[in-house]
Parts: sequence; structure tokens; C-alpha cells
Amino acid sequence: MTPENLEPTTAGAPAADPTPHITVDGFEGRIPEIIDLDAPREGVPLVIDTLAGLERCAAAIAAGSGPAGVDAERASGFRYGQRAFLVQIRRDGAGTWLIDPEPFDDLKIINEALRGVEWILHAATQDLPCLAELGMWPDKLFDTELAARLAGLPRVGLAAVIEQLLGFGLAKEHSAADWSTRPLPEPWLRYAALDVEVLAELREELIELLETDGKLEFAEQEFAGILGAGLPVPRVDPWRKTSGLHQIRDRRQLAAVRELWYERDQLARKRDVAPSRLIPDSALVAAAKAMPATVPQLLATKGFHGRAAQREAPRWLRCIAGARNTEDLPPLHLPTNAPPPPRVWTDRDPDAAARLGTARPRLQEAADGLKLPVENLLTPDYMRRVLWRPPSDITVESVSEELRALGAREWQIAITAPILTEASLNPQPLPPKDPKEPRNPASKERTPAP
Repeated sequence: MTPENLEPTTAGAPAADPTPHITVDGFEGRIPEIIDLDAPREGVPLVIDTLAGLERCAAAIAAGSGPAGVDAERASGFRYGQRAFLVQIRRDGAGTWLIDPEPFDDLKIINEALRGVEWILHAATQDLPCLAELGMWPDKLFDTELAARLAGLPRVGLAAVIEQLLGFGLAKEHSAADWSTRPLPEPWLRYAALDVEVLAELREELIELLETDGKLEFAEQEFAGILGAGLPVPRVDPWRKTSGLHQIRDRRQLAAVRELWYERDQLARKRDVAPSRLIPDSALVAAAKAMPATVPQLLATKGFHGRAAQREAPRWLRCIAGARNTEDLPPLHLPTNAPPPPRVWTDRDPDAAARLGTARPRLQEAADGLKLPVENLLTPDYMRRVLWRPPSDITVESVSEELRALGAREWQIAITAPILTEASLNPQPLPPKDPKEPRNPASKERTPAP
């Protein structure tokens, strides 16, 4: 059933008919509380994979009206990187279009067709990087996931928000599929088209909620901030994101993780496969801890099984041998100016702990009053940085400048700067510490890199 066929049941239905019936396409049945959104209103579109088709798509989108719903499907966990393998766009007057980006160098022609048009995405920061790889970047953004958070909805996944605000049930069974599959199965294409089917209607509902609560300006600042921030800066030493790296306490073993990670990444890029499908992170850590010297020893290491591990065993052993002999040993932790974990503040700086203990409940109270998550009221890292080392001259203005330099939005600063200022100037005393309570052993540890 499509959005045009049915409307969700609303409160206040006539009591005389507790089980209303309707006729849809010759079928008479009871109106469900949640209506399954199981087919696009114009049917499942054909996939665009030719230049002529792409030009028709661009012309239709440019001739449409209003904002455009945009989505992308990746093959995370299957292919190397996070590139898009399907792009979905829907705009009033243009309908829904499904584009296979693989045959094209880029989708700049689509970006030009959307020039000046507001894009509606759900969790935009997840899709913007892969769209940018295709030469696509919005001039204006509406993020339905972030809007739902600011509106105070209890669940903010796309299916949940559509259900709560529009009364439609949206299946998400193909979200983790291998979207590099060709040809894409028809049920997957239907799923992909439905992801943008009601984004425009969802936007309208969210705008109404935000306007009612006086938070539309908050959302607009957040959307502009996402676009202004651009793409994430590449991480220094990306191998340090290896899962389980905290188990390594020796610099030579850390060098082994580094060498194995870069070798795996190079091989995965060459084969266009997700690195974890070659060797999982847990195996890299296990090999670094064991430092095997022979093929049998390597294959006896947890995680080194399967054809890739056996066929490439000499490759992995060379990495470990290189780590065993190198003098280029990485530091256990990268330098950081981030505050230590809050659990050790009481031992390291009781005054800072008092500021934190005073500010936290007040920020939570402010967030509750606005019906939004406290982490959306102010990024926790910003709060900790200001409270750990506040400005030398503590005023609302100086705290505001600190928050602004960190990247806080103006609406966040207006609400939280006075709270942080008051907590810094007049912190509540810490509760007396139980003399029987052991000293926090973590307070003696060096702060790990974030």
C-alpha cells in the first residue's frame, strides 16, 4: 500500500464504528494502526546506468520543485572503502530515480541539477562523504535524523521516525546488504526507493514539531554547521583504530599491528574488498602479541584461518619480521590535549571535578526542559575541555568564546555558556570521599589518545 492509498488511523475516530473498514484496490479490510509502506507510489524505478539515462534523470530533477530526498547505499563490510553503489533521489514533479554510480566518473551533472535545492537526508554525516566522492554536495541541508533528535523523539532511526510521525511501517531488512551486487535484486531496489519515498513529508512534520517548540532555528544552525565543517580530516595513524588495540602494552608489538594493518589495507584496496574480510582486527592483535616466526606458528594464531590467511602467510610473516627488527617503534599513545577521563578528575584535579559535578546536572536539566538529548545540547568533549581548564578570566563572554572556538553552535552557546560559567565560578563542593574506598587505579594511568 502506498502513501496515496491509505492514511494512518488518527485518534478521535467516531465511537460508533470502532473497526472502520476501507476498500483499497478492491480489497476490503480493517485500517491498521501502522500501514506498511511496501511499494513506491509510481512503482520501482529502473536503475540508471547509461549516460543518456543520467542526462534524462538530471533534466527531470532540475525541472522538479521543492526539496529533494537523497540517500545512498554502500557495501560496508564487503568492498574496500565507503563508496556509494546506489544513489536514490526523489523530488516533487520528478519522481524517484535510482542511479548506479559505478559506470560514471562522477555525478556532477546531478549535482548541477540540484544546485540551490535543499537536500533531505537521514543521518547526513554518514552519506555526505560517499556523495562527495561522486562530486555531489548540497547547498542546503535538512537532516531528518538530527531534526528528530532536536524534536525530542524517543527513537530516531528512519523507520522509527516515519512510523512515529507519518504512521507508515518501513522495512529495513536490506540495510546491511552487499549493494555492490549486480544486478541488484528487485526487492532491494524497492527498499532503496522507499528510503526516499516520504522524506519530503517527514521534513514537513519535523518542521512543524520544531517550530512548535521554538527549535527550528537550532536545527537550521546544526544543518549549516554540518555543511560548513566539510569532510572529516583524515585520521593520524589510522591503524590505531584497530579494535582491541588497548590490549597491546609493548611498542614492538604495536609496530607489528601497524605493519600488519598497512599491509592488509594495501591488499584490500588492490582486491577491492573490506579489510576485515581478509584478516579480522582481532587476528592482527593476536599475531602482534604472539609475534610468530614460522608459518605453522602464524596459522596457529587465533583468527589466522581460511584461504586468505594461508595463501598470504608469508606476507604477514614479513610484516611481523619487519616489526621485530625495526627501530621505528611507535609511541604507545599519541600526544593529546584532551582532558583525562572524568572518572579520574577527583584524584587529578578536585577543583575541576567540582566544576564538572556542578555543571552536569544543570546541563541535563536544561536539556530535559528543551526535550532533547543532553549530548545535542552540548558536545560532551566541549563541556569537559571548558571545565577542565576554564579561561583565566571566567565570564560568560570568555566561556562563550571558548565554546565557539571548539565548534559549538550559537544556540548551544546561548544556553550553556551561563551554566558553565556559574559552575566554574561557584562550584558545589564534592561529597566527602569514603576513606575505605581504594584510590582509582586509572588515575595513575596515562590518558590514552582519543
